[in-house]
Amino acid sequence: MEKLSIQEEEVMIYIWELQSCFVKDIVAKFPQPAPPYTTVASIVKNLERKGYVTPKRVGNTYEYTPAIRECEYKRHFMSGVVRNYFENSYKEMVSFFAKDNKISANDLKEIIDLIEKGKEKNK
Repeated sequence: MEKLSIQEEEVMIYIWELQSCFVKDIVAKFPQPAPPYTTVASIVKNLERKGYVTPKRVGNTYEYTPAIRECEYKRHFMSGVVRNYFENSYKEMVSFFAKDNKISANDLKEIIDLIEKGKEKNK
């Protein structure tokens, strides 16, 4: 899975949200001033080349659908971030954010609750 640029990721988030869309639908999702249609079309072509979207010809245009689920993308690249920046340790990552005051004690308690609930479901 090839890493997306910031612009590609932004467009891909809109495609995941829309599920099935044309370039004009993606342009409409952007806050004003929206990027030019041709810029968004070029980004979508890159996403197609990278295997992130599937085109379907509709008249003289294309309808795009995600070829990769959002959760797959997140899982793949978050694993890389943890591996490359936190010595392959999620504990180190959480510790980093706690020390940098990016995550509160209440957030950590909620995370622990989520982990515990996940363990109960898997039993």
